[in-house]
Amino acid sequence: MTSEMVPGASTHPPADYIEETRSLYSSLGYDAYRWAERTETVPLTPLAKPLSACKVALVGSGGVYRAGQIAFSTHDDTSIRAIPSDTPAAELRTAHFAYDQADARNDPNVIFPLDRLAELANEGVIGSVADNAYAFMGGIYSTRRLEAELVPTLLEQLKAAEVDLVLLVPV
Repeated sequence: MTSEMVPGASTHPPADYIEETRSLYSSLGYDAYRWAERTETVPLTPLAKPLSACKVALVGSGGVYRAGQIAFSTHDDTSIRAIPSDTPAAELRTAHFAYDQADARNDPNVIFPLDRLAELANEGVIGSVADNAYAFMGGIYSTRRLEAELVPTLLEQLKAAEVDLVLLVPV
């Protein structure tokens, strides 16, 4: 199905993000952008208990924050927002430079599905939702800062929450 066949769909061709990033770095006089790579194999870790008994935490990279929290800045912001999982969608905001936020602002569950997780817990599909969900602004160009600042802090918070499973929603 083409975009012409879908009402309201964009008629713009998809962006070649990798090539655009290379061109941008080159035009600004920077060395070529170094993409993060993993050479080691990450082992599959099966759940130790049934999904219906698991505490699940939501982690999203869409720049979501709760009304009253500080919005994310636009460049290499490695901060994290802990958002109580019972926060109403009407209190969620977004701050991100790399995607059109209109749909996320209309319904934050598009990128930060707190309501959907609560429904899954109420239906017994998952055991429970962690007390807090975690959000960050995914447009972090510095792999070094991502690995040194954001990841350890996020892992520390998830371990402290004693979650069994993390639902990562990248944007």
